[in-house]
Amino acid sequence: MSVQVGDDYLIRAIRSDEWATVRALRLEALRDPIARLAFLETYEQTVGRPDVFWQERAAQSAEGASGARQFVAVAPDGVWAGTLTVLMEEAGTTDWAGDAVDRLQGHVVGVFVRPQHRGRGLVESLFAVGVDWAWERGAERVRLFVHEDNERARGAYRKAGFVPSGVTTEMAEGEGRELELVVERGRG
Repeated sequence: MSVQVGDDYLIRAIRSDEWATVRALRLEALRDPIARLAFLETYEQTVGRPDVFWQERAAQSAEGASGARQFVAVAPDGVWAGTLTVLMEEAGTTDWAGDAVDRLQGHVVGVFVRPQHRGRGLVESLFAVGVDWAWERGAERVRLFVHEDNERARGAYRKAGFVPSGVTTEMAEGEGRELELVVERGRG
């Protein structure tokens, strides 16, 4: 699945052989000034991971994978301008915070657009493709978590149709809360 955004960008799933580019974009995301609010890992924790980690990560979310899909916005010059990953969560399992999952749902993670490509509608386009992929897999809703202090991301997610569910998750001592935002099937 691929979607053209205007005349400039192509949104598509990654391929498993693109693991080195997956790694480079993730490391750049972890250097973003608000990365401490946006991601559950740091650059320092991630930079030393071996190639096999990145190869497996790419294979598990590449085109053809069923449990997760990583999408990228590719600029006309071939640069990956942004990314978003959707993980499918099955009813009866537990999520990243150890809470029970009560329905089949998509869980958006790893949202990042390079600064020089922001303001061009890429977040909305990435979300449209990612959410559609989750609907195709039978998801009843798609959710994400955003740090309460990450205003930039909260604004972008609202533009993409996500609304607060009322669920919050406490982070480690002194690190604040993560807010769950959702799009219900048929509303986004």
